[in-house]
Amino acid sequence: MKKLLIAAVVASLSATTLLAANDAFAQNGSTAAKKATAKKPAPKHRLIKRKPTKSVAKTDPVPEGSVLWSCNEGASFDLKGDMKRDQIVTVHWANKNYNLPREATTTGADRFHDAATGLDLVVIPTKAMLFSDHDGSRLADECKTAAMQQGEPAPTQSNALKSGS
Repeated sequence: MKKLLIAAVVASLSATTLLAANDAFAQNGSTAAKKATAKKPAPKHRLIKRKPTKSVAKTDPVPEGSVLWSCNEGASFDLKGDMKRDQIVTVHWANKNYNLPREATTTGADRFHDAATGLDLVVIPTKAMLFSDHDGSRLADECKTAAMQQGEPAPTQSNALKSGS
């Protein structure tokens, strides 16, 4: 009988231990489930917005006081500065402003060239031409101001020297 009593006690302790273990496991599992649901969901979008890969081309305003030069094939550019005396002129071409420094020439033509951008403006008494050094193309040809279209020569240094002497 002692054996039967010992077996019953062991069985009851085993069952109690088993039930306690199941309850403990269920509580740990439910707290883990609560912890999982208590966490904030991962954001669907970035918090730091990046600029789009396609950038909108920057448009510079036409410089105030500039003169319009109309060219062949409907092209045109605006020029700000006095070609007779200024060492740097501003050319507004393709919605962008370019500061072009004067380059010395032996031909009498006025040349304004910026090596960084590759833009090259050459003005002779009858017309102006705009070139791109990067691909060697002529961007605009036969460019004239309204005064030049009326028969006046281009406002170049060489023309200023002729009229001043």
